Amino acid sequence: MGRLRRSRTHHARRDVHRLARTRVRVKDLDQIEIDLRPGNRAKLERQEIDEDKPGLGQHYCVECAKYCETDLALRNHTKSKVHKRRLKELRDPAYTLTEAEKAAGLGQDNRQRGVEEVVKRFEGMNNEASSNTQEGQKEATTA
Repeated sequence: MGRLRRSRTHHARRDVHRLARTRVRVKDLDQIEIDLRPGNRAKLERQEIDEDKPGLGQHYCVECAKYCETDLALRNHTKSKVHKRRLKELRDPAYTLTEAEKAAGLGQDNRQRGVEEVVKRFEGMNNEASSNTQEGQKEATTA
């Protein structure tokens, strides 16, 4: 008798734990936008030698907030899909507090647009219909 296929019951739990790990956590997009300012970027690209960082802290990708071991590794990283994806995310403007409030319905203008026009059309149709029925009643009484 052969070996039975193992059950894969813990797959979903494993993925949740993998996503919750913080050991490879990098900076968020709003923190990176601060680093992209000209003065901050120059400081980050020309850091002092630090023995605790990979590559002594000399090869740093500002957009991804990532240290590389060598200059070749940094060049390969800039050509990678991960780096290009991060650049695309940074091109879009960050959400502001007012946009978040508007999405939650807490903004100053939280009414639906165009409702007034629909109400006016509906009232206009009702007025026309009532005038038509009144004319029909007058003609019926005169006949």
